Amino acid sequence: MKHLTKRAVMLISATGIATFGLFGAASADTLRLLTWGGYAPEDVVAMFEAETGHTVEVTLSNNEEMIAKLRATGGRGFDLAQPSQDRISGPQEEFGIYKPIDMSKIDQSQFITSMLNATLGNTTVGGQPFAVPHVWGTSGLVVNTAKAPGVKDYLDLCGADVAGAVTYRLKRPTLIGFAYSMGLDPFAAYGDVAAYTDIINKVEAKLIECKPGVKTYWGGGDELLGLMRSGETVASMAWDTGGWKLNAENPDITFVAPASGALGWIDTFVLPAKGEADDAAYAWINFVMRPDIAGMITAAAGNFTASKGADEHVSDDLKARYQASFPPAAVDNIKWYPPVPAGLEAIEGAALDRVKAAN
Repeated sequence: MKHLTKRAVMLISATGIATFGLFGAASADTLRLLTWGGYAPEDVVAMFEAETGHTVEVTLSNNEEMIAKLRATGGRGFDLAQPSQDRISGPQEEFGIYKPIDMSKIDQSQFITSMLNATLGNTTVGGQPFAVPHVWGTSGLVVNTAKAPGVKDYLDLCGADVAGAVTYRLKRPTLIGFAYSMGLDPFAAYGDVAAYTDIINKVEAKLIECKPGVKTYWGGGDELLGLMRSGETVASMAWDTGGWKLNAENPDITFVAPASGALGWIDTFVLPAKGEADDAAYAWINFVMRPDIAGMITAAAGNFTASKGADEHVSDDLKARYQASFPPAAVDNIKWYPPVPAGLEAIEGAALDRVKAAN
């Protein structure tokens, strides 16, 4: 799970955005990194500084604050930022807050190919790439494999053998996951409102059909974990790290990548439009994507990175859980969230409201 590091951290709140105008020009040897908690652990920063001679200043943030900070300064004040991949093309088209990535300066051999290609595909603007992937995670299935061995895909949550003992959220990932499990492709329909509405209508009908077999719709992570721990539910839709946390307590429970594909998010690397230390930024990207360094980041952040082979550099327990849940074919089958076009979330929200209200 994401948490705060202790070294070289400047916490700057949204209310402090105006102070950026007071910043002097940073040395080209200093990398000003705008990132999430856990993504720049103090031991990794120290190793990078010793190896490269660059210094690192870390500011912790989240997607909303990253965009707000860079928009307020026109992309000034930082040299490298880490928004999620669905927060790049839209802000770039509207505000011009990033600069293109020079892929010749990226060691592409260090990346899991499918993740690199997915991120490039979702963050190319005007024919130029604006991001490469870093930390990722997924939602899929958390299953008690001893009690629900037949649950391999989202639609299996509707099976008679698990009726009354399943749980999931009434949120958009459930709509998307069920759509893929039904043989539909919701992301491909993002550009066609009529086609997307038709897909959501079909999923809505399926969720209403499946509703009698749902124990409850979970609303928070603690509730979900409690339901699975107690045995009230034996299968659920949930996130990978939650499944691995339960697996540490009960080896029968684990995260299962659905046959139709887990749903994935990626936090990326982008270059702010007016960053002043591109060389340091590229050096950091190539450094942290080394499998041994990536393993250290996974230990700090709790999520894996797009570094090829990094799973060999984490604890034996976590490596075993990851490799059991994500053989290479399951990684390549992850459905990565693209930017959501305007209007689609309203369609989804109305469908979820009708499912909730259905008898």
